[in-house]
Amino acid sequence: MTIGYGDLRKGMAIELDGEPYMVVDYERSKMQQRAPTMRIRFREIRSGKVLDRSFSGYDVKLTQADVERRSAQYIYDEDDVCYFMDTESYDQFPLLKDQIAEELNYLKEEMTVDLVFFEDSPIAIELPITVDLQVVDSPPGLKGDTATGATKPATLETGLLIQVPLFVNEGEYVKVDTRNATYLSRV
Repeated sequence: MTIGYGDLRKGMAIELDGEPYMVVDYERSKMQQRAPTMRIRFREIRSGKVLDRSFSGYDVKLTQADVERRSAQYIYDEDDVCYFMDTESYDQFPLLKDQIAEELNYLKEEMTVDLVFFEDSPIAIELPITVDLQVVDSPPGLKGDTATGATKPATLETGLLIQVPLFVNEGEYVKVDTRNATYLSRV
């Protein structure tokens, strides 16, 4: 299925050169007496590489990638492979840790994610926007250190290091934004 400029959305899967890409951002500009120019930032779904492309003209058509998303549960990892189970069919799908390197900082066992399939094989996962993780290491925050907005480093149960407010202590659960690794609130 082909789509034009007006149908393009962030998060949409587009096929370029036989590979599936996710639209990260796009910008359209039109100067007087010239054809419109569309600058699109893509992220390759398989490897996570970012690609910037510019398209010019009125008749530019992009091909929508034939990707399928299925709800799956993260079960366990063994050596360099993570295993996911389809929540409907109970089939298990392995993914290499290299394929999901960025997402590993948020994964914990029994977590539900979306498994992305291209040509009937799993190629990536999509995390929920927020996850709840436990703080396992954080120095104590001292009162009076600052007037407003003080933060301290905290290591979470998955090994992710983020900045949290001074009042967050070890053992507490925090809500983390998976898009930019930021603290949102205590749980």
